[in-house]
Amino acid sequence: MALKCGIVGLPNVGKSTLFNCLSNAKAQAANFPFCTIEPNVGVITVPDERLNILEKLVKPQKVMPTTIEIVDIAGLVKGASRGEGLGNQFLSNIRECDAIIHVVRCFEDPNVVHVDGSVNPVRDKETIDTELQLKDLESVEKKISRVEKMAKAGTDKEAKKALEVLLVFKSHLEQGKSARSTPVNSEDFRFVEDIFLLTAKPVLYVCNVDEGSVTKGNKYVEMLKESVKDEKAEVLVIAAAIEAEIAQLESYEDRIAFLSDLGLSESGVSQLIKAAYRLLNLQTYFTAGEKEVRAWTITKGMLAPQAAGVIHTDFEKGFIKAEVIRYDDFVKFGSESACRDAGKLSIEGKEYTVSDGDIMHFRFNV
Repeated sequence: MALKCGIVGLPNVGKSTLFNCLSNAKAQAANFPFCTIEPNVGVITVPDERLNILEKLVKPQKVMPTTIEIVDIAGLVKGASRGEGLGNQFLSNIRECDAIIHVVRCFEDPNVVHVDGSVNPVRDKETIDTELQLKDLESVEKKISRVEKMAKAGTDKEAKKALEVLLVFKSHLEQGKSARSTPVNSEDFRFVEDIFLLTAKPVLYVCNVDEGSVTKGNKYVEMLKESVKDEKAEVLVIAAAIEAEIAQLESYEDRIAFLSDLGLSESGVSQLIKAAYRLLNLQTYFTAGEKEVRAWTITKGMLAPQAAGVIHTDFEKGFIKAEVIRYDDFVKFGSESACRDAGKLSIEGKEYTVSDGDIMHFRFNV
């Protein structure tokens, strides 16, 4: 299941440093604006402790975690919606992403130049919001001009409804608010699906702080949290510089010891990836056999045939049944055969809704 998150933010907020920690791909991280000219794309392994447990129980030839694509997008400045700086490129790249990871600078460092001369996370967030909203407003106005004539003719009821909804989006954006919070019914978002509004995408805010603020935050973090409290958006606190040090450590044990010394139980990168999963309403199911234990990403609420289609389209087309074992049952009884003997393996049909952690085997015929 292809999934792409775009890391955005003003120049010099720590986007590329964070990207380097997230991915094996290496973006240039330098103390000057626009050091990331082309969007760097990396593939992130999604951390899931359940895979380690399944590996011990099944002893497969290989283990395959699920992944997310991450894109480090060029820094944005005021006027981007009019093409200033690398604006057109930025907006084009972000349009292709499923979610936005918005990195905000929440640390002071005289050696790292701020593009606006001072640290103010609320101002920085609003700068990017404004540019995205202006571009969205342009897109909405263009669609309004297309449907207005049909709506006024009175012969197309769908066009009339579309115009009503588009005018609500237009008014909302003109007030400096993002499309995701437009006061319309969820089904009415279908009228803007074809114009791919930038501010309709789900967003996760990442406060990049200094080492001393990683466990308790600071005044800048509190400023940002207060600013976004009505957005229903998650806010993470991460020290990109610390994450860079963790990324250099070779062994898992060394990373755990390093985190423990800092009073942390989990790396910021791991927290971020899991938060991105939640942001996109995703969950994981597993396939487990001697050759391979593998994690698969699906959307919450997905039915068994659709989940099978994530492996291969033929699995969905020819779906017959799914053999399902709950993860907790698999761990308790230790193997597929033991679960079968204990009556913990169920045979499910096309209407089965897959649960997070299900261990599945599909029967299909094409």
